[in-house]
Amino acid sequence: MECACTKQKSDLSLLAPVLAEYASVRGSLITILQKAQEIYGWLPVDVIYHIAEQTGTTPARVLGVATFYTQFRFQPVGKYLIMLCDGTACHVNGSAAIAAALREYLHVENGGTTADGLFSLSIVACLGCCSLSPVMMVNEDTYGSLTPQSALAIMKDIQAKEAAQA
Repeated sequence: MECACTKQKSDLSLLAPVLAEYASVRGSLITILQKAQEIYGWLPVDVIYHIAEQTGTTPARVLGVATFYTQFRFQPVGKYLIMLCDGTACHVNGSAAIAAALREYLHVENGGTTADGLFSLSIVACLGCCSLSPVMMVNEDTYGSLTPQSALAIMKDIQAKEAAQA
């Protein structure tokens, strides 16, 4: 039985300019993966195979690099990706309580996406912002010195903004 994820057909032409610029540049695999994720929102299987083919490496190597870094995603995510840090500083300063509040409020577990497709929650090992702990990123925006209440207020603000645009 074949996995449905391998039947994914991405528009690989979108990646052509990136590969034209970086495919032959030694040490550029992470950059290619980052740009691919910017284009598709995640790293579909066919994109991983295409990158391997175009860079002259194996799919296993591309996947090995991609799975090493928490920044890469292998499933589609919501419009807003919440990355909550659970590194040492964040954990000591209460990230577990924030995670619990987010899971309860959004009705989603770590790695999941809300039923409306608006939010995806990802608890990560480190965001590199220890001085702001506890910290989370929502897409490209960083929020620090969080409490469960302030994290939920951020979610409510985003939901209100989305409702106003609808």
